[in-house]
Amino acid sequence: MTSIHHRLDTPTQTLVLRIEDNRMAEAIYWGERLPDAEDLAQLSKAHAIDLGGGMLDATIPLSICPEARAPFPGQVGLSLSSGEKTILPRFRFEKAERGEGLQLFFSDAIHGLRYVAQFAPIGDVIIASAALSSDAPVLCHWLAAPVLPAPHMSDDILDWHGTWLKEFQRQKTPWSAGIRMREARTGRSGHEHPPVAMIPLRGATRTQGHVLALQLAWSGGHRFIAEELPDGRRQLQMGRTWDSEGYGTQFHSSELILACSSEGEAGIARAYQRYIRDHVVTWPAPDRPRPVHYNCWEAIYFEHSLEALSQIAERAAALGAERFVLDDGWFGQRDDDTSSLGDWTIDTRKWPDGLTPLIDKVHAEGMAFGLWVEPEMVNMDSDLYRAHPDWLLGPADQLTGRFQHLLDLSKPAVRDYLFSALSDLLEAYEIDYLKWDHNRLLPVVTSAQTEGVYALLDQLRAAHPMVEIESCASGGGRIDAGILARTHRVWLSDSNDAIERLRIQHEAALFIPPAVTGSHVGPRKCHSSGRILPMSFRAWVAAERHMGFEMDPRELTDEEFTILQRVTNWWKATRDWRMKGYVLPLESDDDSVISELQMANDGTRFVLFAGRFATPRHTLPLAQRLAGLDPDALYRVRLINPEDRPPQSRGHTALVDGALVLSGTALMTHGLNLPLSWPATMWVVEGEKI
Repeated sequence: MTSIHHRLDTPTQTLVLRIEDNRMAEAIYWGERLPDAEDLAQLSKAHAIDLGGGMLDATIPLSICPEARAPFPGQVGLSLSSGEKTILPRFRFEKAERGEGLQLFFSDAIHGLRYVAQFAPIGDVIIASAALSSDAPVLCHWLAAPVLPAPHMSDDILDWHGTWLKEFQRQKTPWSAGIRMREARTGRSGHEHPPVAMIPLRGATRTQGHVLALQLAWSGGHRFIAEELPDGRRQLQMGRTWDSEGYGTQFHSSELILACSSEGEAGIARAYQRYIRDHVVTWPAPDRPRPVHYNCWEAIYFEHSLEALSQIAERAAALGAERFVLDDGWFGQRDDDTSSLGDWTIDTRKWPDGLTPLIDKVHAEGMAFGLWVEPEMVNMDSDLYRAHPDWLLGPADQLTGRFQHLLDLSKPAVRDYLFSALSDLLEAYEIDYLKWDHNRLLPVVTSAQTEGVYALLDQLRAAHPMVEIESCASGGGRIDAGILARTHRVWLSDSNDAIERLRIQHEAALFIPPAVTGSHVGPRKCHSSGRILPMSFRAWVAAERHMGFEMDPRELTDEEFTILQRVTNWWKATRDWRMKGYVLPLESDDDSVISELQMANDGTRFVLFAGRFATPRHTLPLAQRLAGLDPDALYRVRLINPEDRPPQSRGHTALVDGALVLSGTALMTHGLNLPLSWPATMWVVEGEKI
């Protein structure tokens, strides 16, 4: 019996694979880096491994693609058929190739199948994917990315769900015999089930303990499986779904981004944020500061006029906006959401001289200009639909969402039309930015639609490389590493309610960086919840991410204007190092506070955000512990918004009097004593390493 081991390492994690004889490869370890001495020799002697006095429990090897013909009682990693006949492949190992990563090649000569598992360590993550090719057309019902073992010293599975206005809701499912399966059948990555999951080991928290994480780089239908078998093995599968596809000869799982942390969820957040920002997003101008954003949607909706928008542009620029985005309502005969999608020509009733007068005004105020589009959609009341009813995705009598249908982007003619329409706009006008929306679910789950969207975006980016694109899908309905490889910003939620945003942003930071996460200061009375919240709180919540405004700035009182302008100026002064740094979620002993640390990449500076969203259970505020600092270093810390204290905050708090110098150990063990606060208050503390 021959045994071949392959090991891939990043600075924070290790993946070890084993092939014995000609069998399918096994993933025998995935987690924190192993000690160097005789690792592979020890792993080859036994199925179980135990490191660090039991910090990681025993892990039994598992095939990277469990086969239906193998004596395996769990979910298979590949499901194929031809006609009414199920195909049961039996792969044999052919070769391994090393380059920037590792490729393992397998074949089944009887069925004319070839399977390739690919692994690539990049930064602090490992990218895993599976590809299948067939000599004859087959139906592929399921192809997982390489399947991985899950640790036994884990009690729970973490994944996320959500709805419109309430994205990234955490849920915890205990491990038990059988499977935990989540499947996205809405045609996009979705509010309902974003393609992410975490496996915390026993005792892990936001900032301590071992955590494993998976994130799929795919914007369409997908599936996640966590299974515990009767013999004790646990497996994790994630990949794109293929059930509604026709016959084909080439299939791919999409890339599965693996991360491991021994610093709790904070380590996962750091690894994913750095990977997305530095290796996934292709920035048009990497050295350009992230511009303060203004969007006019909740100011005027469809009621466009040059006079009103010129007044708004003046006020937005005075607040500090650097980009002005004209939202829905500028094209076709678009007076509401029932018509004109697909007709991407200027509405001359509203804009008799085109968009040039508004763009000139925006530029005169020192701002770049952006435009809202929803290219994948069509209204039946449109010239496009009347000319091409055959371009619809799905049947004409389907249920609609927001009075609209989808165009079939698998058709080259549809993509050609959309590319020409959008490219003509970008050539005719000086447009710096596209807000690319997607406001309904797919009537059928089809990978071909997602591939078509990718192809259109790729073509547009190649033709107009300096145009930035935002992915919006009724807010957070399409946020994933697949779409971020083609865009530069995501609209996290259609909710501008700062209390809702505080939690949504906190959870989303586990998977995406602040530089791509749009967050806006909304109207005084929130249009999605009816809440009226203090301007200071609304402004500081937006300042946690890529800051913007989305209200009618003409409604602001002088006091509100001054507060928002001051916070915006602070955001500009700190954005370079914060947008290039990372966010660490913090534990809070007070369950009415959500807190995080934004750290510079070199660790020399940080900002603590501690947001109170509800009335506390305790009379006095509890200390806020920090994380990720050098325990032996000294830090100068300063509360930058003491004026937000309520009248009841009359006791002595040292931070209110001025800067303090404290050790990293003190900040991470005892923490900072913050002043008493009302709900809807954000404390902001700057820290600098001395």
